[in-house]
Amino acid sequence: MTISILFAAGEARWPQYETPLTTALTAAGITDVRIAREMAPEEVDYIVYAPNPDLQDFTPFVNAKAVLSLWAGVEGIVGNRTLTQPLCRMVDDGLKEGMVEWVTGQVLRHHLGLDAVLARQDGTWRQDVPPLARHRPVGMLGLGELGAACAQALAALNFPVAGWSRSAKDVAGVTCHHGEAGLREVLAGSEIVVLLLPLTAATENVLDAAALALLPKGAVIVNPGRGALIDDAALIAALDAGQVGHATLDVFRTEPLPVDHPFWGHPGVTVSPHVASETRAVTAAEVVAENVRRGEAGEAFLHLVDRGAGY
Repeated sequence: MTISILFAAGEARWPQYETPLTTALTAAGITDVRIAREMAPEEVDYIVYAPNPDLQDFTPFVNAKAVLSLWAGVEGIVGNRTLTQPLCRMVDDGLKEGMVEWVTGQVLRHHLGLDAVLARQDGTWRQDVPPLARHRPVGMLGLGELGAACAQALAALNFPVAGWSRSAKDVAGVTCHHGEAGLREVLAGSEIVVLLLPLTAATENVLDAAALALLPKGAVIVNPGRGALIDDAALIAALDAGQVGHATLDVFRTEPLPVDHPFWGHPGVTVSPHVASETRAVTAAEVVAENVRRGEAGEAFLHLVDRGAGY
């Protein structure tokens, strides 16, 4: 029987995914398959999805076995009341590797003081020697697939890494904390804080004025997670007061970031245009194919979203 897969991830992504999906499905032993951008809803077995205005109502897809998201974050779909099918988020090696590279690069940039070095190409010889990594504590807020991988990469470079998650986690090489008391402890002891939490009602504005006040004065914030994890106004105030030394932000409440947003012109903010890590078609297609194989074999799906938790 032919397996029908609806590609509902946007017109622009189709040329990137058409060949990798076909290749990955064949490698997974799925050869009798039809992949298309349009088909009758009742014919659809699986939906490959990324947020787009063309698909908001999942009610007609009465035979769909799963919705396979190409995004790691699912806050844009998890609350959709018409979505009753199993929802799987994207966790793939390419996404993880890209995030580890970006986070490690930004942490090293701030640890080594590279911004100051680049700003002093004026003939002045100043030897400002940074501390060793083992003397620069880093806090990782979020210990999921991406957060844990980044935390372990930084720990491998000898940074003392304290991780925080809402529930208890155990990550090798990382001092793990959870709960409100754990969050306060991590913030108070971290000179660099990285945010890789999912966005839920419980994590929105996790870095508000009170949380920012707990940081060591001059601490650096690196956010490749979700823009709404930070209270924008509170961050600006903390930067202006010197409580936060710098913020490198890759994600924002509104994207693209409006041209009149104060982050653009603030000397203490680096605006990165949501490039920390992107889903790569080749590796993502392999995850999609494996979940289709699992669905057809009656096995548990990978990376199934917990609707109650929101991720």
